[in-house]
Amino acid sequence: MNFTRDVVDAAPADAEALITLDAAGERRSWSFGELSDGAARLAGTLAAHGVGRGDVVLTLCGNRAEWVMTLLACFRSGAVALPCTEQLRAKDLALRLRTARPAAIVADPRDLPELEAAGPECPVLLVDDPALFAADPAPAAELAPEDPALVIFTSGTSGEPKAVVHGQRYLAGQALQAEHWLAARPGELVWCTAAAGWSKSARNTFIAPWLRGARALLQDARFDPAERLDVIEREGVDVLCMAPTEYRVIARRARLRRVGLRTAVAAGEALPADTVGTWLEGAGVLVRDGYGQTETGAVTGMPLDEPARPGSMGRPLPGVRVEVRDGQLRLDPSTQPTFFVRYLGHEPHTGWWATGDLVERDDDGYLWFRGRADDVIVSAGYRIGPSEVEGALGTHPAVADAAVVPSPDPERGDVVRAVVVLADGYAPSDDLARALQDHVKRETAPYKYPRIVDFTAELPRTASGKLRRAVLREG
Repeated sequence: MNFTRDVVDAAPADAEALITLDAAGERRSWSFGELSDGAARLAGTLAAHGVGRGDVVLTLCGNRAEWVMTLLACFRSGAVALPCTEQLRAKDLALRLRTARPAAIVADPRDLPELEAAGPECPVLLVDDPALFAADPAPAAELAPEDPALVIFTSGTSGEPKAVVHGQRYLAGQALQAEHWLAARPGELVWCTAAAGWSKSARNTFIAPWLRGARALLQDARFDPAERLDVIEREGVDVLCMAPTEYRVIARRARLRRVGLRTAVAAGEALPADTVGTWLEGAGVLVRDGYGQTETGAVTGMPLDEPARPGSMGRPLPGVRVEVRDGQLRLDPSTQPTFFVRYLGHEPHTGWWATGDLVERDDDGYLWFRGRADDVIVSAGYRIGPSEVEGALGTHPAVADAAVVPSPDPERGDVVRAVVVLADGYAPSDDLARALQDHVKRETAPYKYPRIVDFTAELPRTASGKLRRAVLREG
């Protein structure tokens, strides 16, 4: 198999594959032929710098066409792509350089200060250098399903990030979620807003859309809620893929309106039920939640054209076998086409995969996320999932964002502590804290209410937007 040869080279050369919007707002359309030629020539350039099959190529260049072509060049030649987000600092980059030992780096000049501070010991190729695409095209390699294609680091919410190695089958395996969850149709425009460097961007920015015969949109700009809606409307986006935080912020800070979306999906963290309702009412689109991990790829998804179940992360994708044991979601890797090959430097995983996530399964087979197994709060004998309390807090108009963690208590062992970011127009006060406590008592079982309510300007999150509960537990 070879994704670049079998999908990109095989597509009509003049067909539109990608639309890019750069940081200055300049728009460009890219054909499959242009991307194919650019990837082949970039593969030749990498080979001239000594990059061979199985060597790692680190990318640090944002959401731009050169990033796409770099990944395609690696997929073409058998090199292993290590995409990194530009939000990483020198310490983060040093960890990736030390762990993956790349043979080359493709970077944007704007990222050189942090990169140079990390101390790379390999060639650094700049995306604005015309020589990057001047080499003779390199041939496409014949690759096996287990041959490495990607190294993607986990977000590091509870410890040092791990280097996850995905095989070539990960690329072709995206066809499952592309059909049954992302649900793009031939000719449609898909926009996955994830920053280059995270697993969702690697699979849904262009791989899944192209497997469905759809086009992809890529924007190299900072998140702006109002602009996000404008771009969707102006470009005619049919399928939207964003993080729950982005949906939530847009719903609170921008005027939601119908912008022409056919469908929308979310993944990466729990999607609050009230956010689903707000988008359905304001934008006329049902945001369908899904679940996966860097190691697994997409595991579940809310099916298309089925009644809304706000708050559910859907059912297992067709053919994927999961079970709920002791409240924890477990996966049979033999049924998951995008399951990872191994952690870099370790042996492959064997047996069932314990996700570490607590879920409930209803009578219809839908799964409901209840929190991480290591985040469960035990208070006076009650087991309390933080996400359920966070969801209840999120339905109060004063709450823009919230996190729930345990706080030591001499009588109850632990009590629930809520750390709340207030919406515009609200100020911290004891009265508001009590109002939030009462609100949670009405929204869920009273024993789950936060006995401590703290207010903060922002919550600690990873570069991918995931909550760093360990920081709050230490605070």
